[in-house]
Amino acid sequence: MSKPVALVTGGSRGIGRAIVEELGQTHHVVATYNTNREAAQSVAERTGTTALACDLGDLSSCHRLAATLRETFPEIDLLVNNAGMAPRERRDILDATPESFDEIIAANLKGPYFLTQSIARRMVEQASGRIVFISSISSFTASTNRGDYCMSKAALSMAVKLFAARLARHNIPVFEIQPGIIRTDMIASVAAAYEEKIASGLLPQPRIGEPVDVARAVRAIADGQLDYSTGQVIHVDGGFHLRTL
Repeated sequence: MSKPVALVTGGSRGIGRAIVEELGQTHHVVATYNTNREAAQSVAERTGTTALACDLGDLSSCHRLAATLRETFPEIDLLVNNAGMAPRERRDILDATPESFDEIIAANLKGPYFLTQSIARRMVEQASGRIVFISSISSFTASTNRGDYCMSKAALSMAVKLFAARLARHNIPVFEIQPGIIRTDMIASVAAAYEEKIASGLLPQPRIGEPVDVARAVRAIADGQLDYSTGQVIHVDGGFHLRTL
């Protein structure tokens, strides 16, 4: 193909959609979706990308996706692990359920981990590629009403280090982007509360982030600007990670 190929999971809305729109300028993008087929097709038609169904919480679905990609594209140049889910219901950690924990870990950690394994094997064969994990400030910030989500993102941060260390010898850099409070439907129910906290000084840069802020960080990686920085964590959080007195 004349364009490099990028796989973006969870590309139908929010941060994923912004990444698809950004990468679509230079790459042939394959964007996955789980349940929102209509939104995925709308993005695909507008950006000229390919939409494929994949439930990251189901390993058989991940394996089918990897097989389809191998049959369709000679190489995968960029993998962006973006898909993830929040708890269906925020519950105090003392009231958390095993069912929610299992669902969150499967979708946010197990699926991306083994999908990356499949794609990384291909990148080793082709001796090139780049991998990005979209994690969260929740990987280091305790939210006691969604402990399962925080634990999934903390583990995902370690997955970045593991893949970066393993793939460095093959010239395949791996990166973590940690978005902060980003204006998506995932935070819609608590956006007003976040706005109040930001107005009270929560963030050094006093605004909610936009999906395009994350997409621009992916752009820098896709363009090879950070190829000698494998394992790097990029904070897209308005300075939230800074500790100030």
